[in-house]
Amino acid sequence: MVKLIIGNKGSGKTKRLISLVNEAVERSNGNVVCVEKERLLTYAINYRARLVETDHYNVTGYDAFYGFLSGIVAGDHDITDVLVDATIKIGGRDMPALADFLKKVSELSKIAEQDFTFTISADESELPSEIFEYCEKI
Repeated sequence: MVKLIIGNKGSGKTKRLISLVNEAVERSNGNVVCVEKERLLTYAINYRARLVETDHYNVTGYDAFYGFLSGIVAGDHDITDVLVDATIKIGGRDMPALADFLKKVSELSKIAEQDFTFTISADESELPSEIFEYCEKI
């Protein structure tokens, strides 16, 4: 399942994501991965969650981002949750590309049987409506 935390800058998306990461660590029988653009959440999330920064691996654009996420889930079959902060900062503001990316991640989620959660820094009205056909807003 793919879940989205949507809101404009300063609306509390990252705080909500941190809470979800920590909750996932407590309930998970496997591994929890938190992906961020740059190292900002080191002291905010539970040490048992794997924290990965995309800038360290030069990930930019939605194609590279999808490949990066695919590699993470392919490399560890014990992952139960992948939570991502700053999705648009990593992939870009191209909303049709974001929609395609999320559709692919939705398919990956079904194949890998893992949940994905993304923060989206935008107003809901800016997002393509088809996103909500395969993603759940939380």
